Amino acid sequence: MNQIIYAGKHLITFAVSRHSHSSWELIYCTSGSGRLNFGDYSLPYEAGSVTVIPPFTPHANESDDGFTNIHVNMLEPALTLHSPVVLRDDSSPYVLNAFSGAFYHFSAASEQQTPLLAAYGDLIVHYLLALQETPGRSKVVEEIENSIVLNYPDCNFELDEYLRSLPFNYDYIRKLFKKEIGVTPHQYLSDKRLAVAAECLCSDYACGSSVSEIAHMCGFREPLYFSRVFKNKYGVAPSQYQSSRADAPDAAALDSDSMKIPL
Repeated sequence: MNQIIYAGKHLITFAVSRHSHSSWELIYCTSGSGRLNFGDYSLPYEAGSVTVIPPFTPHANESDDGFTNIHVNMLEPALTLHSPVVLRDDSSPYVLNAFSGAFYHFSAASEQQTPLLAAYGDLIVHYLLALQETPGRSKVVEEIENSIVLNYPDCNFELDEYLRSLPFNYDYIRKLFKKEIGVTPHQYLSDKRLAVAAECLCSDYACGSSVSEIAHMCGFREPLYFSRVFKNKYGVAPSQYQSSRADAPDAAALDSDSMKIPL
């Protein structure tokens, strides 16, 4: 399952004649845009989109200005699709990296080629399943969310400065983010840092670390401020939270807001 049997690239290309495959074809558009024609209908695609085409589906590819892509053919991917679909990637580089890795290891002959391609096949399919389940979000909201996830451990990350650097009205993107995510960017950042801190306080990873050290690891510059906002969210001081979870018979089974935000 999820077996990669071929991986290739199109450099700047304007048309691919009508054809089909006995396997699934997954196409990541790396630049440009165009349309895939399936007889009586077409699907437009653009850079950052992934087109999934089931086996024995005749299709042709056309582009006015040219496109580049990485295409992967798979046997029995664990997908629930029955017709071609275009999935839009978010602004993170990880899906593209998975396609790039699959192409590299398919092209490079090595003793580890088979297990590596198996790992990349699983990774790509899981990414596509996640893209299927992700509700539609505007690109700027995805960019803000990804920036927060990448930078939350940095005490010097200035969210306001970042938001004002975007080519949008500051109040507009704050309202748009809240509409699509449910909280403001600043609340999302704070919740993310607190969620990770709560996990660290109870994990072996941070065993021996002081509350101040954990606060700093999670992006809080001032330990006193961290303790105040942590208590506001969880009802107890960080040190009490740590000791109560350590004494619990099964800390992993306890309900925690830390599970509400993906780490």
